[in-house]
Parts: sequence; structure tokens; C-alpha cells
Amino acid sequence: MKAARIYLSVLCLSLGFLFGFSPAEKKSKATWIWQSEIIGQDKQQVLEFCKQNEINLIYLRIDMNKPSDYYRSFIREATAQGIEVHAVAGHPAWAFASNQKRMMNIVGWVKKYNLESEPKERIRGIQLDIEPYLLPQWETERDRVIREWQANVEAFTEAVRDETGLMSSVALAFWLDDIPTPDNPDMPLSKWMIDQFDTICIMAYRDTLNGSNGILSLIEQEMHEADELGRRVLVAVNLKKDMNDHASFAEEGVAEMNRQLALLPEHLEEHPSYSGIAIHDYRYWKEAAADMPQVDRDHYKGTYIWRAETIRTEKDEILAFAKENDVNLLYVRIDMQQPISMYRDFVRGAKAAGIEVHAMGGHPIWALTESRGKILKLVNWVKAYNQEVSSGEQFHGVHLDIEPYVMPVWRDKKEAVLRQWMGNIEAFVEATKHESNLEVSVDLAAWLDKTPTPGQPDKPFAHWMMEQMDHTTLMAFRDQAEGIIGLVENQMKYAQSIDKKLVVAVETKESHEGDFITFYEEGRGEMNRQLQLVTKALEGYSSFMGQAIHAYEYWKNGKE
Repeated sequence: MKAARIYLSVLCLSLGFLFGFSPAEKKSKATWIWQSEIIGQDKQQVLEFCKQNEINLIYLRIDMNKPSDYYRSFIREATAQGIEVHAVAGHPAWAFASNQKRMMNIVGWVKKYNLESEPKERIRGIQLDIEPYLLPQWETERDRVIREWQANVEAFTEAVRDETGLMSSVALAFWLDDIPTPDNPDMPLSKWMIDQFDTICIMAYRDTLNGSNGILSLIEQEMHEADELGRRVLVAVNLKKDMNDHASFAEEGVAEMNRQLALLPEHLEEHPSYSGIAIHDYRYWKEAAADMPQVDRDHYKGTYIWRAETIRTEKDEILAFAKENDVNLLYVRIDMQQPISMYRDFVRGAKAAGIEVHAMGGHPIWALTESRGKILKLVNWVKAYNQEVSSGEQFHGVHLDIEPYVMPVWRDKKEAVLRQWMGNIEAFVEATKHESNLEVSVDLAAWLDKTPTPGQPDKPFAHWMMEQMDHTTLMAFRDQAEGIIGLVENQMKYAQSIDKKLVVAVETKESHEGDFITFYEEGRGEMNRQLQLVTKALEGYSSFMGQAIHAYEYWKNGKE
């Protein structure tokens, strides 16, 4: 078993390179926590939020009146989760020479704290957030304010950069590239500031990437300056409400922010300085995230997309159709010849709309041992893809549609086919579950509850299959509620007894097996009425997970 797992890991890695995946450079995803009491009151909530949103850098305001142990506990757990914690401090008046000592207090506090703490409890850097343009003197004595600000910055960075290994960073307004540096008018203030720090968070507070007032346009000069100076840049956006709607994603929401930020890497990949993103701030981000659409996993309504390219050519149409018909589950066939950007874009849009997406593949011959490699190829492709992309672009599971009973060999050697199918399913589950949280599911003809399991003659094959899966989609292809319920109710009872989930699927494609198989003749309205009756009859079973309509293409183009 161990050797098999090692083989699968190597195979997955090899396939990743074969299909064009490469290990992504680890970028920072940061947020600010300004209320230091949060890490005491809501420590586990903060860490769970960071885990869910792949945050690996926190800028934490330090209340120097709190005991050091207050911070050690939080930082120790954050470090164990792969999160760096940096102190953040600042005030507009810290630009003045008279406040330099106050500014330097944070440097002294952090150094003393780190000396008294274990390595995993230490603060990794200090960020300055000084915004003197909020002061009235900015308008009347700008050059004096800037000169004193520069002197304070130099004192700060000199104190931070010593043998302790602390990193220095700054939060910087994007428009400082329009302000000349006093005594050196040919140098923008942005470039001077960038040169002083290890990392710069450009506060690119806009709600769109493109256009003359979009994020990309506004940070272009700073990116080139940072490239030239060899500094790291995080692009920061805002979720706090602002009187100018365009300065925040508060109106658009977290899903749209995620969609826009997911596009940043492809636009900024030519800049070696680009090192990630930052979202201002934890409190507003958490509040906004609570309003994101969530998939109701007790009430699935799904459909299938068999022509993979349609998620590119009909993306908006598919998502609009899903919204109109309350679809929150999509099985999407994977065509490995398509660029991964096509899947990233579609899954990101679907997730933002509250739709769960499962990667799908299958063929009758996939039941045979000789085709096991095809199943593992799909699994490894999905796992490599999920490792490459952000959480908002990942597939939720892998779904197989294997129907060997359409092959002649089923009639002649049914038990042999079933045994091979079982072996392939066991390999599928093991490979998918190895070091991943992907769900596994299959389509299954509802009548397979009448077929005994090889080696276990008292167990229906449908029951064996349910035991292997996270959920099973029963193809109950009938056009009357009574017939659908009759096909699945006993299986609902068994699934409930083993704490498994079932989705009930119906057909809308024209069938030559008989009119009773499909809703092709009846149309959408009658299908919806019958499915309401099915739901009413089955909703008392904890195993009933919802419905699926086969398939998007036929459903969309069918009769009303």
C-alpha cells in the first residue's frame, strides 16, 4: 500500500509537469488587524478565517500595554499554521521630527519582545503606516512635512535593519509617484520611499483592475520602480466602506474582489517585484465574507456540462441559467487539452455565484481494469490543478460517469465487469483522497440495487457503491414522481442508515427507450412540478441531498 501511494505521488507530480503545471511561487496574502484585542477574544476565529482564505501574513497592531504572553500564544499558533506576523504602527503625526521618539518605541518594544520569545513566537517584521497627507500642514508646508517624514523613515529603517533579521515595510499611497522629493525634484517620492523598505504595500484602493482609474494603471510606475530597486510589492485593496464607491470593494463584495485579484498574477507576472496581495482589513473582510453566497449542501440542484469548451464560450449564459434555475451544483467534464485558465475563470465565477463545481469524466470502458490509468489521469490532473490555483478556483470534487451496462460484454460477463469496476472505484477513491480533501462521487443507474455485489451476494451493488462515495447520484430516469420515488426510496433508507448522501437525477434528453424515461416531451414546467413532488416525498430522509437534471444543454434548449 505504501509503495502504491509513493507511486501515485510520483505519478501526480509527473503528470503535473506533463500538463503544464509548475509549482507556483509562494506569494503573500496579507491582512491587517488593527484591534489587537481581537487576537485574545477571537483567536481561533481569526486563525480559521486565515486558513479558509489562505492568509499567510498578518500586520498586527501592537498594544504595548498588554503583556508579552498575550502575543506569544497567538503568534505561536499562527506560525504553526504558516502565517507570519508583523507589527504595524503609525499615525499621520509620526511624520514630524517631534514624534520620532514615539515612532521608535515600537521598534524597541518588538526587539525586546523577540529577545524574550522562542523563535516560533517572534514578530517577523515591522510596518509603518504614516499618512501625513491627512494633516492640514500637508497643504501649507508640504516640503517641510516630507523632509521630516524622510528623516523619520531613515531613522526607523536603520534601527530595524540590524542583526535581529527584522523586515521593514510601509503602507504607501499609489499617488505618491506624482509628488517630487524635496531637494531632488527628478525623483518621485514613491521611488524614494520604495528604496528605504524591504516590502511596500501599495494602497491601490480601487474596485477594478482595468481602465485609467484601475489598479493596474495606478500602480504601474511603482511596479517598475520596485523592479529597478529590487524591492517586494504587495498590492493592497480595501473592503472598508468609503464615500467614494470606487475606492473600496465594499459595494461589490468579496466574491468580486476575489475575482479581480485572481487576475492580478497574469497581469503582473513580468514584474519580479510582485509578491502578493493585501486586503484591508480583517474586520471588514470578515463582515463582507459573511454575506457571500453559500452552497446549501442539503438542497443541491445540479446539472451536467459535457462539452467542456462551453464554460468558455457560454460562461455568462451558463451562470445566468444557473441563477435563473437555482442551480448550485455543476458537474463539468474535463478536457485536458483546454488551458487551465478556462477552468480557473469559470470556477471562480461559479463559486462567486454560490455554485459548487465538481470535475467530471467517464466512459463505459472505464469500468475495465485496462482503463484504470484513464481514471487516475483525471484524478491527478484535478489534484495538480487544485494545487496550482487559488482556493476560489478549486474544484470541490471528482465525479465519474461510468455506465458499463451499455457494452456487449456486460451481458456476457457481467460479474467479471463488476469486479473490475469495483477495483477501479477503489483505486479512484484511494488516489483522490490521498493528501487531498476532494470529494468523490459517481453516477449510478437506480436499478443497480437489484444486482448483487460479486463476493457479497446479499449486498446490492448500488449499496456497495454508496459505501465508497461521499455522495452518489442516482439516475432515476422517469418522467413521473411516482416512478422516480419508486426507484430510489429504498436506497434512500439504506444511505440514511450508513450516513451517506444521494442526489436524484432525471433526464431531459430525447430518449429512444420510451417516452417515460425523459422529460423531453413534457418540458420544464412539468418536470419542475414532478420534482417538487419528489422533494416533498424524500425530504424527510437525511440522505436526500437534492436533484440533478441531465444535462445543461438539453435542459436549456428543451420545451417550456
